[in-house]
Amino acid sequence: MPIDQLKNIIDYGVISLLIVMSLATFTYAFERWLFYRRIDLTLYPSRKILELDLGRNLGPIATIGSSAPYIGLLGTVLAIILTFYVIGEQKTAIDTGEIMKNLALALKATAAGLVVAIPATVLYNALSDRAERLLLEWEIIHGPDEE
Repeated sequence: MPIDQLKNIIDYGVISLLIVMSLATFTYAFERWLFYRRIDLTLYPSRKILELDLGRNLGPIATIGSSAPYIGLLGTVLAIILTFYVIGEQKTAIDTGEIMKNLALALKATAAGLVVAIPATVLYNALSDRAERLLLEWEIIHGPDEE
């Protein structure tokens, strides 16, 4: 397999995965935001049932927020390994400009991972805070759950 083709697979594979993760984050977050806006706390006889409904889809957002930087870093490491392999294969003088360009481009995977992780973490924290507030509001309405 040619090096350029392998480089494209690494590059587009990692970036594509991060794009999918970003879309999933915003889809889950939007669903949770809509759910929290329209929830009627008086319909929940039990705090545990409410907690189950409020916590739905928060796990994937947290997982994306914590794993996206690692996926970006993996893309960077693979691209750097590939760059070093190309350097080792060169039989002529090494073009340092080309090497620096490849290394700089390799870092875009880490940047992309952070671009996905930061909003996911912020959204998770905001939604978790809203869920906790809704639980407290439920307790004000119903009193402490004695189950």
